[in-house]
Amino acid sequence: TLQWETLGRQFVEYEQVAPFLIPEEQQRRLLDFLPLFLKAWEQSAGVIVFPNIQLLASEVSKLLTKEIKRNLNGKPAEEARLALEQLLQQKGEAEDGCLLLKSVYLLSQTDLRTMWNIIGSGLPAALMQCLYLFFTFPLKKTSDDGETSEDDTQTQEMLVKIMLNMYREEQGVEELLAADKLQSLIIATASLWDQCSHSWKVPTGRVLRTISKAQTKNSIVYLQAVDCIKIAIQNLFKLADTLPACDVCEAASIVLCFVKDSYPISSALLTEFENNDGYQLLLKIILRCEGLQQNEGDPYLDEILDMLTCLTTCGKTELKVSGNIVPPQLPHFDFEQTRSSGMTVKNLQAFQVLQSIFQKSNDQHLCGRILAAIDTIWAWDTVNFFLLEWTLQPINQFTDIIHFKPHPVQVQFFRLVESIVLDLSYVPHEILKKVQYLIKENVVPFCTLTALRCLLSMTKKDLLFSDIFRDSGLLGLLLALLRKQAKILRKSAGTHLPGLEEGTEKELNAVMLKMVAALTVGSVRNTVVLKDYGMVPYIKIFLDDECYRSATLSILEQLSVINYEEYMSIIIGALCSSTQGELHLKLDLLKSLLRILESPKSHSAFRTCSGFNGLLSLLSDMEGALQDPPSGLWTAVGQNCILELVFYTLQGITAALHLDPANSNFFQRHGLFEKMAEDLGSLGCFWTQGERQIPLSLEKTRTFAEFLDAAFCSSEPFPMWLKNCIWILNFLDHMVKGTLHLESYFKERKPEMGEVSRDDQEGPQAQEEYPSYASFSCRWEMGDCAIVHPGAVCVMVRLLPKLYKEGHSQLSQEIQCAVVDHIQSLVKSEKSRQVMCGSDLLSTIITSCQDAFRNESHPLHLPLTRVFEKLASQAIEPDVLR
Repeated sequence: TLQWETLGRQFVEYEQVAPFLIPEEQQRRLLDFLPLFLKAWEQSAGVIVFPNIQLLASEVSKLLTKEIKRNLNGKPAEEARLALEQLLQQKGEAEDGCLLLKSVYLLSQTDLRTMWNIIGSGLPAALMQCLYLFFTFPLKKTSDDGETSEDDTQTQEMLVKIMLNMYREEQGVEELLAADKLQSLIIATASLWDQCSHSWKVPTGRVLRTISKAQTKNSIVYLQAVDCIKIAIQNLFKLADTLPACDVCEAASIVLCFVKDSYPISSALLTEFENNDGYQLLLKIILRCEGLQQNEGDPYLDEILDMLTCLTTCGKTELKVSGNIVPPQLPHFDFEQTRSSGMTVKNLQAFQVLQSIFQKSNDQHLCGRILAAIDTIWAWDTVNFFLLEWTLQPINQFTDIIHFKPHPVQVQFFRLVESIVLDLSYVPHEILKKVQYLIKENVVPFCTLTALRCLLSMTKKDLLFSDIFRDSGLLGLLLALLRKQAKILRKSAGTHLPGLEEGTEKELNAVMLKMVAALTVGSVRNTVVLKDYGMVPYIKIFLDDECYRSATLSILEQLSVINYEEYMSIIIGALCSSTQGELHLKLDLLKSLLRILESPKSHSAFRTCSGFNGLLSLLSDMEGALQDPPSGLWTAVGQNCILELVFYTLQGITAALHLDPANSNFFQRHGLFEKMAEDLGSLGCFWTQGERQIPLSLEKTRTFAEFLDAAFCSSEPFPMWLKNCIWILNFLDHMVKGTLHLESYFKERKPEMGEVSRDDQEGPQAQEEYPSYASFSCRWEMGDCAIVHPGAVCVMVRLLPKLYKEGHSQLSQEIQCAVVDHIQSLVKSEKSRQVMCGSDLLSTIITSCQDAFRNESHPLHLPLTRVFEKLASQAIEPDVLR
């Protein structure tokens, strides 16, 4: 602070004596003062505390202006340029110019009033003359390396920063017009770009863009009066044929800046640009950028495209167009309610350039930028879509040529088409017809695939599209294509197409199936069309391939709405004909079956189509599947996958029996519970050997809930066979209560194109997917509850002697006791006993557990006797009593 106070006093003394000094002495005193000023600034970390700063700025700027003019006066351009460089750079002892430049540089960064003093000194015009000379007359290097020195760079940075600070103010622009060099510099950038100083290209562009943003009425009148834009365009036309594309872009972007930025003040420069074929110039320049390496010239090309996009809204009058809104439209669409935000398209000439670029170029970057520009224009105002489609029809016309474009451009284009429906809520019938024709022709499979995905996304938005695409013939077209593909699949079963073709072909088939599925969901009429086309036998063919299965099942599930019997015969038939190793096909079919069995109307069809026998045959096919260790085919399959299949099979049976007396009676009458017990017992985790187990005395017993906790929630080692047995008993318990079809223990897995088949997933990974057993403990402790399917209790009793494994006698008998204890808890109430007596539970106990009854020391003897007594007190058949 003391240093600044001292400097302040020194400058006051200078002010007082300056009027009495000759100019040379006055200049010398000021130049002597500046090093002290710069030193104080450096020592105070850039903070200036100087009361007379505005007067200082004025004096220093005037002196710098005077020195620049003195060095320029009467000299040829190249000599003047050399003199300026010597003045402004720190060369030897003559550093006055550098001192002045650095001082102005610091002062220009203080405040606005100080900046106005600098502008009022005449410096804006003087520095414009400097910039013109530096840009247009490259200095011939004498040094060997030819590189720009550090001094050159520092000088350039200070000069440019001063100019940017001055020219971003309107006063600065007004002042520089006096030099008559602005027009010269703009024209020089448009004509001498290949001959100018390379190091001054970017700084000149920065300065001119800053001036462009601060244009005034006077600057526009000035540029118009000297035909600046006209001459620049004429020169750029010449450069466009010879210069590299990225250089032409850089030069043209500067001229276009003045056109765009001036429009809010006056349309004069835009009119001049248009009258002199400016749009044709831009089209020529942009098309020359085809095939540029990535990032080469991109900043300036993108800048031109951005400005061109902005110019589409520059026009004196709103476009007056009226189009025909073709019905049907989405319920919430109302064109009359579409309000304009003011950012509407008024300049079709500018948009035509964008449209022509897309039509003439196949360059990925260029085409992508045009589509992005159209998306931006639509985002500015919803009305813009209609203004453009009812005049120039860009999207309509682009649809005809989109298959010629690179794949990423095709994807981007169809996303744009999709947004018309999803974002604007408008149905563009003419465009959709062309997209449909594109699918029909299938010239480029990838394009067909992308177009179909676009229509699929629309179909999912509203049911209206189910009618639109049926009436337009798309549904019929897809069914015909799928019939053809199904025939090919049937003939080529077991053989493979070449890799790439197979990939594209499979994806196309998958999307066609998804599209048909989407068109039939919620549309009985479309489902009837599918059936009338005789497509059901062909749709079935796609079930075998996992990537088609989800959509195929969705179509068949819609078929069930009009014919449950046909659906059931297909699904049950597919389940019965599937091979032992096709576990995931069976799982997917069972999950589909469960969705349909939610409707009570389907239960009768399930029974008449041999559904119960079909599901039980799945259990029969899994004989030995849960052996520990696994053997044969089952070694490649995770045990949880097998367990999952058992679960969904039992779920399907429970769902078909739910609240359906006819099915329950059928299942009981035909001895299917006995068949179920036999099939479950042969899975491999239950004991099937004929030798009798040796009874052991148990010191203590655990409840089944405690057993579950010990087996799955503690560190106590339990063999895999026992865990699997407990799982199956848990399923049966939920079946007894009629809730198994409501449970969900396993994660849903939906395969998509390109994923590894689930059949490839090995068991060790699968073990992690066991659900949390802790959540089941409380269910076993619920005690007395309604018995919905008593036959399932009989199944548990039949499995009771098979809960045994040699080498695990103690553990085996302990779990047997826990299960009997649980069965005893189920028959506590009189109602439960009545239900169980009607299901021959007494007979089942006598026939299945003879060893326990004959041997009084058997651990199960006492608990089974209690169960027998409870049931016998209710009712007992003579043969059982005997």
